[in-house]
Amino acid sequence: MKAIEKLNLKTSEGKHICVGLDSDLEKIPAFLLNEENPIFTFNRVVINATKEQAAAYKINFAFYESCGRMGLEALYKTVEYLPEDILVIADAKRGDIGNTSAQYARAVFDELKFDAVTLHPYMGWDSISPFAEYKKKLSFILGLTSNPSSEDFEKSLLSNGQYLFQKVILKIDEWNINGNLGVVFGATNIEELKSNFDLLQNLPLLLPGVGAQGGDLGEIKSFLSGKCKEDYIVNVSRSLIFAGQGKNFQMEIEKKIKEYNEV
Repeated sequence: MKAIEKLNLKTSEGKHICVGLDSDLEKIPAFLLNEENPIFTFNRVVINATKEQAAAYKINFAFYESCGRMGLEALYKTVEYLPEDILVIADAKRGDIGNTSAQYARAVFDELKFDAVTLHPYMGWDSISPFAEYKKKLSFILGLTSNPSSEDFEKSLLSNGQYLFQKVILKIDEWNINGNLGVVFGATNIEELKSNFDLLQNLPLLLPGVGAQGGDLGEIKSFLSGKCKEDYIVNVSRSLIFAGQGKNFQMEIEKKIKEYNEV
């Protein structure tokens, strides 16, 4: 099944929550630390708690790479454990050129078996094309991100009156000849989302920033549903996966994702 088909399958059911597996070893329930691989054990519980409600999963590489061999083993096992009909995103934010980019694409798609990846656009088409050549996969390219310092570059005003992030989105639309490119657009930028919808309407959206970062899930869903746009997912990480710390933390996560889906 193509990645875009997996996305559309879930969003057509009204599911738009992407579960961010930012599985910080310092934040998982303490009683799991005696497990052989506490990160994978934690992820398995989170997946069991969310798989009926989730539209996608996003695995943030930093939380796995920083734990060395154990973290990389957890990454492999987590991808293998996830249901085959749910989109799995490698939040790796790759962005390089030539053979390097080709090897990154091979690693994410062929070796690690992810459905999708996040990418930096600022080295241009050279850095994107090796990923775009995987026609059954999906690449979400950073447009306007949710962090406060996004203003340093992404909101720079160009001589033609466009903001830099607007030029990036226009380029993504131009590059999207295989229908397998999307945009990362921070959920904290609700006014920009509204004012730039015409640029975004033909591209799948990954919207991080709800929960700990303060993005308004209800306002996002209300706006996009009003525009009859379904091919979007809203990432929720810390406020969901760390919803409980006790022995019954799976129940707390189940409760939390249902709350998010009912917004």
